Amino acid sequence: MGGLTSYFIRRFLLVIPTFLGITLIFFTILQIVPGGPLEQEIMKLRAGMASLGGGEGGGGGGGGAMGAVEIPAEAMDQMKKFYGMDKPILARYGIWLWNVLHLDLGTSYVYAEPVWDVIKSRFPVSIYFGVIGFLLSYTICIPLGVFKAIKHGSKFDLGSSVLVFIGYSTPGWALGLVLLVLLGGGSFWNLVPLGEFRAENFDQLTFFGKIANQAHHTILPVIAYMIGGFATLTIVMKNSLLENLGQDYVRTAFAKGLPEKRVIFVHALRNSLIPLATGVGHLIGIFLAGNFLIERTFNINGIGLLGYQSLIQRDYPIVLGFLVISGMLGLIGNILSDIAYAVVDPRIRFK
Repeated sequence: MGGLTSYFIRRFLLVIPTFLGITLIFFTILQIVPGGPLEQEIMKLRAGMASLGGGEGGGGGGGGAMGAVEIPAEAMDQMKKFYGMDKPILARYGIWLWNVLHLDLGTSYVYAEPVWDVIKSRFPVSIYFGVIGFLLSYTICIPLGVFKAIKHGSKFDLGSSVLVFIGYSTPGWALGLVLLVLLGGGSFWNLVPLGEFRAENFDQLTFFGKIANQAHHTILPVIAYMIGGFATLTIVMKNSLLENLGQDYVRTAFAKGLPEKRVIFVHALRNSLIPLATGVGHLIGIFLAGNFLIERTFNINGIGLLGYQSLIQRDYPIVLGFLVISGMLGLIGNILSDIAYAVVDPRIRFK
């Protein structure tokens, strides 16, 4: 137990340099890439000054006038100070890191609100789809993988493998578009809405009406979210069970005359779940579950779409806020996965 404790202490201590390395590299890249918030603000200001000059001078100048417009040095210094560009990169990183350690992620350039408040407002959508996707994936893929292992080599096994890998190779957003065309409002079937997280009149619906409306808006996005992970979970479950069915302890159990169902579902299945149990540590990742292509397809204001829009709009405080939250969740999730692995499999020894 001492070796296990020391291992996890070292893992937790490694979180610090790993986090510093990730954030420093990403922060530096954001600071040096062209088209940042300061450059965009300068272009807007020059365009405004050029249009005023063109209006006063009779409309001449065009693009050349815009390039010749000079911004007062005082205004330039104020803009650099506002965006934190008046200091070296390492000094800027130190200030930003100090604020992060005090749980201050900064203020969004676009929304003019604290970054944490902007991100937190999208959490309900991410948690909703993350939890449903996680539960449905394990609920469907584990039984499917078990049945494929039992029926290994059968027509069912081959046919389901074809369907699983077709689903794995199909992008979720592309499948969502096809389903919207076939089943969405305005189509021949007209079975599901064209998108959005819920109806506009959701608050006026009854309790059961809200449940039905939310489920109605959930079906297609959840299918699009889950389609990629089906193959991995199903095949891992199948291969793990097949491997355990070939072990000596299983053959011994059969030799003792134990029923087949008891050997498979009590002895072999329990050990076969160990590889899947390690994914429990990544449960905390559901707080940031999101895919901007899927959310764009279904017009859902979730975490993924916010991150994409923030990157396009050069809203760096939100981008860095995502980096902090997702980075810490990923690092902690990896450690929790190792802990879960050690708990479910006593044979594991960390040195």
